[in-house]
Amino acid sequence: MAKKKARKRKYSRAASRDVERAMRRRKRGTLRSGKGGKGGKVTSREQAIAIALSEARKKGKKVPPRRRRRRG
Repeated sequence: MAKKKARKRKYSRAASRDVERAMRRRKRGTLRSGKGGKGGKVTSREQAIAIALSEARKKGKKVPPRRRRRRG
């Protein structure tokens, strides 16, 4: 039997629960973008994930820093 190597988590379990919660809010139509949720309704899956991870970072949960876009 081959042993499985233990991997360190990049995202905390709490952060992934936040993402799940945001996805449900998106499907329900209550997830909104912008400061204080005053923007438009979020319909994009990627945007919902980005919002959830951003909120998790603000709460201090284990989430890697944002990826920086390279100019080229």
